[in-house]
Amino acid sequence: MRLRDPAGRVLHLGYCTNVHPAEDLRGVVAQLDEFAVPVRERLDAPVLGLGLWLAAPMAAGLAADPAGRRRLRRELAARGLEVVTLNGFPYRSFQDPVVKHAVYQPDWTSRERLSYTLDLARVLADLLPADAVRGSISTLPLAWREPWDTGMAGRAARRLDELAKRLAGIEAATGRVIRVGFEPEPGCVIETTAQAAARLAGVDTDRLGICLDLAHLACAWERPADALRTLWGAGLPLVKVQLSAALESAEPAALREYAEPRFLHQTRNPDGGAADDLGQALAAGLPAPWRVHYHVPLHLRPEPPLSATTGVLREALAELVAHGACDHYDVETYTWNVLPPAHRPRTSQELAAGIAAELAFARDELHRLGVRP
Repeated sequence: MRLRDPAGRVLHLGYCTNVHPAEDLRGVVAQLDEFAVPVRERLDAPVLGLGLWLAAPMAAGLAADPAGRRRLRRELAARGLEVVTLNGFPYRSFQDPVVKHAVYQPDWTSRERLSYTLDLARVLADLLPADAVRGSISTLPLAWREPWDTGMAGRAARRLDELAKRLAGIEAATGRVIRVGFEPEPGCVIETTAQAAARLAGVDTDRLGICLDLAHLACAWERPADALRTLWGAGLPLVKVQLSAALESAEPAALREYAEPRFLHQTRNPDGGAADDLGQALAAGLPAPWRVHYHVPLHLRPEPPLSATTGVLREALAELVAHGACDHYDVETYTWNVLPPAHRPRTSQELAAGIAAELAFARDELHRLGVRP
């Protein structure tokens, strides 16, 4: 969906397709019909934005195949869909039965991560609507925190330098601006905005910046206004914002049904206590209250004594809109299919309805801040 903020800037709002498993062109197009078109129709939106996730083999294939890129663009347009942003964090197999730490591989010390991101940039340059100002790609915050040493930091810095130069080359060849945003996440080399300012000092900020995930921000117990001041003070642009909410509870036992085998659910308390997964936090008796990296549907209220960090999302949106800080907003709830059974969609129609309800929630929150169609 396209919106306009109080200053007249165009904002793009969509949903991230990493909730769906397909990893080839045929499967991705089928998912457009199964989910994205019903979501658009439920919202009565003339055009729906997608934060498209393309697994690495598919991205490589499309990057080498201009006809394939043209076909994907036609398939999107025929369904009233558009793409200004790609999710380049998961490399492949994101909806496998067990993902956990595998999502951080390959990391930014590797040639594979650089190649994947550049493939995505080449694809996005051809998918962007003609009137879009720029495209964005979100990626992991360099690496998982262990192992990490000065040698790895040096290799990653060289990859980022090459990334910026190659993005400039894509712009020169296509006329399209593509920026990459590094996404702070609990447990990673860049977990907080302060670490982002330190680890990304000196990068080319015309091409590289931050993807701010609001569930991750909440799990770091950062106040949105303070976090944004830190980023702006470091000169790091907000390339993209992921609209998400984490779980919170002062009674950890109530979280047991959310401990599941697919994704990592980093758990934090406000005093710096930390566990790398919810099950570990439960076993260790980490002092409460907890915030858990578990993306929950934006429009739903977990049953007490659980709650969601929707308040952090609202605070962040107010700051972002007031400062005109970002123009790409992506609803990213990839955990629908691992929710406790009572809350899990049973059919594709129920999943599409849930995604549409999340987007309606996000749209209405933006409307309250003066953002209009």
